[in-house]
Amino acid sequence: MGLGNQNTTQARQSLAADQELAARLPELLREVARAQEDLDRSHSRGAPVEELHERSMALDTALTEAMRAAYAKERALVGLKGYTDRIYCRKRLATPRVREATETAERLLTARETHRLHGIQRVPRQAA
Repeated sequence: MGLGNQNTTQARQSLAADQELAARLPELLREVARAQEDLDRSHSRGAPVEELHERSMALDTALTEAMRAAYAKERALVGLKGYTDRIYCRKRLATPRVREATETAERLLTARETHRLHGIQRVPRQAA
């Protein structure tokens, strides 16, 4: 097996994994919405700090998984050749469908980073 075939084989494996993850994106976005609703409900009823922290971490996990799936969708839309040809990948990134997937992924990334900076309830340390 030549080097070119090895790269193609690896690219096919990566594409298959990305397509599988991208297919889960709608489900993962629903999980993000559920986690956000749970956190909002906990805030509104004045839940204890530990519960708020737990709900915040659940939202962080959901945002992370959805973001990864959105970037996988972007790579899957670029196609097989995008894994091995940098110039082809750049050209495909400019197409409307791929650009829309990129915007979704970047919105999720921004939401996750904002949540990490301002949304995760800190639990005070307990005296030893």
